[in-house]
Amino acid sequence: MTPPAPHRPAARRAVPGGADVAYATIAAALAAAEPGDTVFVTPGVHHERLRLDRDVTLRAAGGPKHPAGPVDPVDPVDPDGAAPGVVLAAPGAGPGPDAEPDAPVLEVSPGVRADLAGITVRGSVGDRPAVVLSGGSCTWTGGGVTDGRLDVLGDAAATLRGLTLRGAHLAGMLLRTTGTVRLDGCLLAGITGTGLVAGGDTTLEVTGTTVRAVTGSALRIRERARLTLSGSLVEAAGRSGLLVEDSAAVDAVDSRLRDCGAEAVRVLGSSPLSVDEAQAREPGPDGDPYGQAHPGPDGGVRLSGCELTGAGADALSVTGTGQTELRDCALRDCGGSGAAVGGSALLRLAAVRIVRTGGTALAVRDTAELVAADTDVRDAGANGVLATDDAAVRLTGCSVTGTRYSAVHVGDGATAVVDGLRVARSPEHGVHAVASASLELTDTRITGCGMSGLDLAGGVRARVAGLEVAHCHQGVTVSGPRGKAELTDCRVSDVERAAVALGPAEVRLEGARLLRAGTAALVVGEDARPVVADVEIRDAAGSGIVVAAGSRPRLRDVRVTAAGKNGLVVEPGGGGTFEDVDIVAPGYPAVYVGAGAAPELRRVRVRDAEEDLNADPEAAPVTEDCVSLRVANAVWPRPGGAPARRGAEVTAGTGGTEGTAAADGNRGADHDGKADGTSEDEAESLESLLAELDRLIGLEGVKHDVASLVKLMRMVQRREAAGLAAPPLSRHLVFAGNPGTGKTTVARLYGRILTAVGLLERGHLVEADRSALVGEYVGHTGPKTQRVFQEAMGGVLFIDEAYSLAPAGGGGGNDFAQEAIATLVKLMEDHRDAVVVIVAGYPNEMEHFIDSNPGLASRFNRTLLFEDYSTPELVRIVEQHASTHQYHLTDNARGMLHAYFGHMPRDGRFGNGRSARQVFQAMTERQAYRVAEIELPTEDDLVTLCALDVPEPDVPAALPAAGSTAR
Repeated sequence: MTPPAPHRPAARRAVPGGADVAYATIAAALAAAEPGDTVFVTPGVHHERLRLDRDVTLRAAGGPKHPAGPVDPVDPVDPDGAAPGVVLAAPGAGPGPDAEPDAPVLEVSPGVRADLAGITVRGSVGDRPAVVLSGGSCTWTGGGVTDGRLDVLGDAAATLRGLTLRGAHLAGMLLRTTGTVRLDGCLLAGITGTGLVAGGDTTLEVTGTTVRAVTGSALRIRERARLTLSGSLVEAAGRSGLLVEDSAAVDAVDSRLRDCGAEAVRVLGSSPLSVDEAQAREPGPDGDPYGQAHPGPDGGVRLSGCELTGAGADALSVTGTGQTELRDCALRDCGGSGAAVGGSALLRLAAVRIVRTGGTALAVRDTAELVAADTDVRDAGANGVLATDDAAVRLTGCSVTGTRYSAVHVGDGATAVVDGLRVARSPEHGVHAVASASLELTDTRITGCGMSGLDLAGGVRARVAGLEVAHCHQGVTVSGPRGKAELTDCRVSDVERAAVALGPAEVRLEGARLLRAGTAALVVGEDARPVVADVEIRDAAGSGIVVAAGSRPRLRDVRVTAAGKNGLVVEPGGGGTFEDVDIVAPGYPAVYVGAGAAPELRRVRVRDAEEDLNADPEAAPVTEDCVSLRVANAVWPRPGGAPARRGAEVTAGTGGTEGTAAADGNRGADHDGKADGTSEDEAESLESLLAELDRLIGLEGVKHDVASLVKLMRMVQRREAAGLAAPPLSRHLVFAGNPGTGKTTVARLYGRILTAVGLLERGHLVEADRSALVGEYVGHTGPKTQRVFQEAMGGVLFIDEAYSLAPAGGGGGNDFAQEAIATLVKLMEDHRDAVVVIVAGYPNEMEHFIDSNPGLASRFNRTLLFEDYSTPELVRIVEQHASTHQYHLTDNARGMLHAYFGHMPRDGRFGNGRSARQVFQAMTERQAYRVAEIELPTEDDLVTLCALDVPEPDVPAALPAAGSTAR
């Protein structure tokens, strides 16, 4: 018989002095312990509830008596654990009769100093506390809590090292104490709900700790709690990584918050930051933009050296009364904004990097305030900085590169003070201020913007100094009658369009250099009254200065050198005062004054020009002390009072003399001839072409569309001549209609019209279809398509039945039509100004064709619908053919034609105008047979088409019988 196994005690009490007594339960050992004793617990699972009511040490047997540092967390029931440990489990989870699922498994009473090592506590209800530290002081090293919460309450203080907390519901830890709780090297994971909640007056210090895979927020700090977070990791939280509320404070250093489902950091409220607003606006003596190098230990939410990456929403959200400061932090790859600030919140940034945001990098709304220094924004999914409502923004030494929308947008009643900003690569504006916003912009450089470098619109109030704009579509644009702008010491270079365009706002431009503008350098829009002084303009591709109708600018001390066109253009109805203006080496007349314009020109000096002043006969310029040097056809005298080298009605004098242009040929603003950009011959040609189009039968919608296009083209030319931005204009067209509706005829006219307005060189028509473009073997299609396209250079390429290149059912394996389409798309892009492409075919099929290739959809954005001809229009077409060939129709013949076309089936065989032509041909043949039977036909017999000549219809019963009334 096998003897029973010896009893293994649950615990033994180690008494100072050497006594060592074994006990059947841990509770028994604790009951016998004196303050200061140590109780060693045997490894394994112990189903007991313990309440520590005296100072005691509870330690796993076999473990180190005095651990030198954090102990790796080990779950004794985890098969992957390195060694068995001690598990203290709720009795309700085991065979004991005293199951109390709501009661904590371990509780430390108030006033007790407890020391735990290697102890894991397992609860039985995940949303209830498994451990409650009600007061006193607890140091816990190694082990942890599973399937229940750890609560620290009352005035308890706790130091937790190397603990693992997992499997809780609602929250993993609840801290509401007046004491200090320290977490060092701990792990909170697998929690359904919030990882840790700290409230009340808790002081929480977290070092080297990981919080991961919680379904709610990872860390929630509320009420008056204080969190210090250092060297820790928060990842994969279902909601926010760090949530701050009420009057809480957070100081986070060198920590990472990544891959959170919502915000990495969300601040709904906080205590105030330690540096007040007045200090924040004045740099301190050591260069700190907030007035001191290191903020005090209390107040606000402060992150230093932290990374916020992969957030599903905003990387940082600050609203309500929250006050937050980030220093030397990185915000990357978030689904929303990099930092969003709202309510009355305050956000301060220093040396922060915001990269690859799904939305705006820095968004400020309501009455919130953003103060950012040395902050770098890159690759924002919307704006780089967006300020709306009554928000306030202050940027110092910041950069914004690679945005989807405008780099900086200030709208509504927002205020922005920006110094030392660098902007690059925006498809829209560099800095865009609208509505009633206020903007102060100094020492800023803007490059590579698809629209204006700086755009001021609406009622904006702006002060701009030290601005540099380069390689943008336009330089600086100011519009809006309610706005006010002061621009000083600005440099604009290498822009595609105008360097500076000024609208009716109250504007003062002083101390500017405008270099190499793509069109006009300085454009003064309609009804504008700017004051411009001390401006240098060089190498503009268009005119140096263009003044629109109704404008009255005041310019002085302006120098225009090597303008591609005029030095100064005052358009019809324009005016203003121009004093001490130098114009050197213009490509066109130095000054052009349009009809009805009455500028005052004082001390205008022209040098190295073909002509100094060219004015419309109805212009009324006033000149005073204007001179010309080395001007071939001068109106004004040379310096020193030498007379002009040819006679002129415009003279110079001390009092100013009104007059007209010289009697020689009138060379206008940017062209010869009319001020609207077309010569007299072109105007007549265009008028005759439009009249020819109008004479076509039917097609009223098409005629209207073409006339509208012509107006748009001429307006675009006028705006380009003035240096203004042109609206998008696609000359390529889709002609959708059934056969015989006049598509080819209109295409031919359209090419000639584009030539008349100067948009095509030749205007000839090249017709092509699938067979002309698509090859029969690999490598054949590209050259065929290129050859046809080359034939159309300077004119119109008309592709009939274009839908055959992309049939609705898809092409076969040897169908090279897609290659033809791809080649066409590329050629249209490479030669966008040299060839107009028109694709034609049935309406439904053409819609499918355009949708078959994104390149086609972007280039063919206008469709002209050619409707079927009505019966009266078909009769008119027959009459037109008859008149052209010297026939005339009788009234009865017209009546028979109306009946014939009225009952003609409008099916796939119906050819519209082609059917009308075929009917006319049939009538002439029948007339020839009829007249041949007349022995001596008269001239009237030879030219008359009567009812008998109308061919037999498909439904003869529906037509009136030809009887005695027919001639």
